[in-house]
Amino acid sequence: MASISARRLRKELNEIHAEGCPCGIKLLNADNFETWFFSIEVLGESLYQGEVFKLMFRFDANYPISSPAVQFVVDQNIQAPIHPHVYSNGHICASILGTEWSPVLSVSAICVTLQSMLASSKAKERPVDNDRYVRTAPDNPKKTRFQYDDDTV
Repeated sequence: MASISARRLRKELNEIHAEGCPCGIKLLNADNFETWFFSIEVLGESLYQGEVFKLMFRFDANYPISSPAVQFVVDQNIQAPIHPHVYSNGHICASILGTEWSPVLSVSAICVTLQSMLASSKAKERPVDNDRYVRTAPDNPKKTRFQYDDDTV
């Protein structure tokens, strides 16, 4: 991994260890600078109140210039949140992970943004094209060119 990426991730990890994660967010595993896991709990009164989800971050050598690949973990025991911007395979259609990515964003900031996205949702439903997308989706959500046209959910 490139040294700039490793330096940035080391800095973010040190801050998490020193200051802790934001409320409702827990670091589950960060054994290397390639893949990190977090849990996020949706706080406050919302459709997802008290629900806990697992996020996986994958970093490439160009982080933080390029965004991490972020998705909800889905396996036999865990499902992705049922949300208009979250596909059943865990991929997330969120502009901050694509066209609106900025190197000033941190892993913690992404977690808080996704936590807020869930908390503010008005409907528990999958994206309209969920079935088609999941059938044809690449393993890495960064290889998808999402169209960001709905910021109302």
